[in-house]
Amino acid sequence: MPRRRLPPLSALPSFEAAARHLSFSKAAAELCVTHGAVSHAVRNLEDQLGVQLMVRATRSVRLTPTGASFAAEVRDALERLADFTSDGIDIAIRCGGGRYPGLAADLLMKEDHSPVCSPKLLKGRHPLRTPANLARHTLLHDVFTVDWAIWLRSAGIDGIDPHLGPTFLSSDHAIQAAIRGEGVVLGRSALVADELAAGRLVRPFKLSLPAGFAYYVVCPPRALKRPNVKAFRDWLVAEASDQRATGAPAVPSSVAPGRH
Repeated sequence: MPRRRLPPLSALPSFEAAARHLSFSKAAAELCVTHGAVSHAVRNLEDQLGVQLMVRATRSVRLTPTGASFAAEVRDALERLADFTSDGIDIAIRCGGGRYPGLAADLLMKEDHSPVCSPKLLKGRHPLRTPANLARHTLLHDVFTVDWAIWLRSAGIDGIDPHLGPTFLSSDHAIQAAIRGEGVVLGRSALVADELAAGRLVRPFKLSLPAGFAYYVVCPPRALKRPNVKAFRDWLVAEASDQRATGAPAVPSSVAPGRH
């Protein structure tokens, strides 16, 4: 039986927010990401599905009939994810902006973005020593938050096209490409901590940018009345506090972004 091809799940929240607001800028503000990240996610989703979902104008966007139908389905699916009442879930870890109405939320870990690459790129014909040296290297992209345009601007670098280079729909795929020495990626600290510790990746520069999201442990307030749930929540918060103090990752890299 042929494997069913699913759309890139990481792009669905961006599309849903853009469809609801009919604005990439408003969707970006809601999700704490950049306008470019939302636009890129929607474009990748359209490419993967092979249909046009949104019509872009100079200062506005509108849904195609297919896009309107798909947006309704995506919205319904997202609303059913991590539904504590219907799914019987007591507690969860979410990656987002910290706004979870009706839920108790405790910070586990914040994230930042910084360029990471294979150690082999620090030497060779074009050693990566300063941000300006990125002009000689391939920029790797994913569809999450801080993009190369923001980082390069913060580093005071111009003359480098921040949009060149391959884009991956999965952060993990982009990281693996960096490990293989195929280029430099803006690594999310929680996702590259193990690779940095193992020496498979290095940070060639000191500049890092804070992400517009963090990891939280969330649960309905009523669930905290159960001793086992409260004990588990308290343990997670304590472990995260200890890990932040030592600089080690506080959450597993397999945690997927939740709705913000």
